Amino acid sequence: MNILIIKLSAIGDVIHTLPVLNALRRHYPHARITWLIEETAASLIEGHPALDRVIVSQRKRWFKGMLKGPDRAGHFAHFLSFIRTLRDTRYDLIFDFQQLLKSGVPMWLAKGGRKIGFDRGMEHMEHSHIFLTERIPPVSMEIHALRRYLMLAEAAGVPCTHIEYRIPFQEADRRKVGELLKNEGIGRGGIPVAVNPVAQWDTKLWPEEKFAELADRLIKDFNADLFFTGGPADIPAVEAIGSRMSCHAPNLAGKTDLKMLSALYERTAFVISTDTGPMHLSAATDTPVIAMFGPTAPWRTGPFGAGHTVIRSGMECSPCFKRKCRRGDTACMKNICVEDVIKAVRKTIKTEQE
Repeated sequence: MNILIIKLSAIGDVIHTLPVLNALRRHYPHARITWLIEETAASLIEGHPALDRVIVSQRKRWFKGMLKGPDRAGHFAHFLSFIRTLRDTRYDLIFDFQQLLKSGVPMWLAKGGRKIGFDRGMEHMEHSHIFLTERIPPVSMEIHALRRYLMLAEAAGVPCTHIEYRIPFQEADRRKVGELLKNEGIGRGGIPVAVNPVAQWDTKLWPEEKFAELADRLIKDFNADLFFTGGPADIPAVEAIGSRMSCHAPNLAGKTDLKMLSALYERTAFVISTDTGPMHLSAATDTPVIAMFGPTAPWRTGPFGAGHTVIRSGMECSPCFKRKCRRGDTACMKNICVEDVIKAVRKTIKTEQE
């Protein structure tokens, strides 16, 4: 049996789909399972023990290169090669967990008998249901995304009895993290705490001055061995937070790939984060998360599982699911106080010590 999973992005969404991958492997132990994914999140699944093959889409790069640039023919050739790779196998089961046009087109191109996804009636689907041969009745978007993906698999006859992720980081990733922490002077007896302060939406951001105040208090009052995490693009924002601090906290933004970040969070007492991919990565490594939510709904896409804390300001307009604040002040995030986070930290430390 050949099975294709289509889940292209983003980091959190891919993490939420991993329990389905493991359920498919348990139900079809001898199947050949392939995952179609975009390059940004590909390292999250490369080497996963339940996967046989990963097909990486460079959709944005190809289309940008074909529209402008010196090597339009080369990008077009890569795109054609991708289509040939996608169509070199006939799949018995194809699942669309993305439910967007960018996943519907590959679903249409792929060879297969059963093309499965949710029928129309759910938000942001972009008519992806027209590419399906089996349309599962839509479910409420108020159900957590991870649960929705499991419900889709179960409707197709795949039992989903328990939840596991199995992020495929290795001992080599742990060694790299150990070397990084040593070089940064981290790991000298304090409570290891990671702060991931940046998110892709401006409306998800917490003020830099509050992050700086929080970090200083954690270091002074809780003996936190604190460090910041993030991607390469987050380096300036983290530096800006550090410039407001009276204490020093290493900036690890851009110094870890996703597998190293998993290994890093594995050895961290807890992670403080905005609503972003690393928040879900922390939850997937069974590390407690203290997450700040404003424009998005934690019951839909919050850190999944027990032991996590979500902090919200209680604004009536939240969640609005908007990248730009209608009020113009992102009060849903700005009204979260440093003391609110400190209370959550105390509760998390107490729970971990019990």
